[in-house]
Amino acid sequence: MSTPSELAPLPLTGERTVPDVAQENYWFRRHEAVYQMLLASGDGPRDGLVVLEAGSGEGYGANLLARRAGTVVALDYDQQAIAHTNAKYPEVAAVRGNLAQLPFRSGSIDIVVNLQVIEHLWDQLGFLRECWRVLRGGGTLVVSTPNRITFSPGRDTPLNPFHTKEFAPKELWDLMAEAGFRQSSLVGLYHGGRLARLDAERPGGLIGAQTELALSGGPWPDELLDAVSSVTTDDFDFEARDFARIGELDDCLDLIASGVKA
Repeated sequence: MSTPSELAPLPLTGERTVPDVAQENYWFRRHEAVYQMLLASGDGPRDGLVVLEAGSGEGYGANLLARRAGTVVALDYDQQAIAHTNAKYPEVAAVRGNLAQLPFRSGSIDIVVNLQVIEHLWDQLGFLRECWRVLRGGGTLVVSTPNRITFSPGRDTPLNPFHTKEFAPKELWDLMAEAGFRQSSLVGLYHGGRLARLDAERPGGLIGAQTELALSGGPWPDELLDAVSSVTTDDFDFEARDFARIGELDDCLDLIASGVKA
């Protein structure tokens, strides 16, 4: 039997990010930074709580959450991802299931985490209502998603072919309220100072340079690969806003919204 360190990595599909791939490191660290923020926040997991990660992908995020929570369940529709999570992250209970109909009893979960997933779903409101159903009273839903205003500006369709709909800040805020959640916070993820300097060195910024290569399939210049592979979670900043100042998040890269089941 293979040990976790001997497991073959999950393939990059464009639909999920994975660790330990130099060309993917920017996106991986951008995702990982949100997990780290969640672990440090009041909305995050803690001992004795049951946490569901809905759309867990490779499983690294659920494994991070398991360092703090009593029980972490990783749910994904991809059987290969679930098998990988079960083999690599033994502290996580990985289950295959459809996010359109969560396979859990009503009122059985304390926290639902859904990071960089909702933009992939066809019935986004239906999913949020399922999250509301499985949460206990007072339970928390945490959702992160790319900010449409900065991720696919001026486009009628999302830049990522796996995305069905991307959100502007108020759109996400309003959808969670429609699903029954009382919003507790809305946070924006931004490039910190070092990433801002790397952006300034390129006409299209760091993201634009990576996107151009992804679309063209061309070789990576050494200096770009060095820059991307050097990114850490500390290179991202977070800013919170209340509803009255929600428009101030229009320039953020990712949105992180927390809602409470009242």
